[in-house]
Amino acid sequence: MAKSSDHTTRVADSLLQIEIELRRIDAWESEPPSPEALQSAQPFAVDTLEFTQWLQFVFVSRMKVLIEGGQPLPQVSGMAPMAEEHFRGREESGAALISKLEEMDRLLSGQP
Repeated sequence: MAKSSDHTTRVADSLLQIEIELRRIDAWESEPPSPEALQSAQPFAVDTLEFTQWLQFVFVSRMKVLIEGGQPLPQVSGMAPMAEEHFRGREESGAALISKLEEMDRLLSGQP
């Protein structure tokens, strides 16, 4: 059981780092998107949300609920490639956020 709680703690720490980085790059929003935008069936809600909005309002919020409720965490994650695509051709590099998402991807998929 200790292994599981240690893993959850590392995921929670990683989640906090993602939130901190979103705030640092001024991508953290105080107002959530419309309920309709959050209901997208597309991966990462690409049709209704910016990637950073999806991170904040879908991924971070759902992960907090799972962690606080002691529920099983997702076993697969592929956010870093999506972040790379999002930041491609933009003024801000997003490199630090991508690095933090790579860490989360590794943690959730069970890679060392």
